Amino acid sequence: MDEFPRTDRTTVRRLPARGSYDRELIHSILDQGMVCHVGFVVDGRPFVIPTLHVRLGDRLYFHGSPGSRMLKSMAGGIDVCVTVTIVDGLVLARSAFHHSINYRSAVVFGTARVVDDPDEKTRALHALTEHLVAGRWQDVRTPSPGELKATTVLLLAIDEASAKVRTGPPIDDEEDLAIPCWAGVVPLAMAAGEPVSCPRLAPEVEPPPYARSYPGPGDGSPGD
Repeated sequence: MDEFPRTDRTTVRRLPARGSYDRELIHSILDQGMVCHVGFVVDGRPFVIPTLHVRLGDRLYFHGSPGSRMLKSMAGGIDVCVTVTIVDGLVLARSAFHHSINYRSAVVFGTARVVDDPDEKTRALHALTEHLVAGRWQDVRTPSPGELKATTVLLLAIDEASAKVRTGPPIDDEEDLAIPCWAGVVPLAMAAGEPVSCPRLAPEVEPPPYARSYPGPGDGSPGD
């Protein structure tokens, strides 16, 4: 099994049986997640910021405005923790205490660096667009030199990572099993609605197939 090495930061200590260091599993969670949360500390103050991401091999890219405090801080070499979580279901137990969710989560630790090379930056933005909506890049105007300059792209090597997963039914105490209360799992999944056209769109322009039948993030993503 191809696994990431366990480190002091990545070792799962709370319910360690749910922990995994499997590279393929961690990659799949990063690929299927739409939003990551980036944690970092500046001047002793902790911050957690949501942003978009994409994985290319063992590299994680995310982007934002050059004026962002997060991106300015990470550009200076601050350690970060990036998390992605996918909720798969509500776990309803017979007791309130044992209610939970089924989920898949990945955590990546490391130091991000700014992507300065315009070609690499364009490849990252291409991959990010395709990660969100496969097929979209070929339909839109690509970033101008000014827009590339106005966008900061950061790269985080996926060297320290772990996953944590919960699956299955509720785990009630034995004495609670006789309680006449429904218990089980309510599956959850992201579902796309009907596309809503921009009010300034020419009436003859129809929504493309990827908008009419959106499969979700990661479908068609060039992750590897």
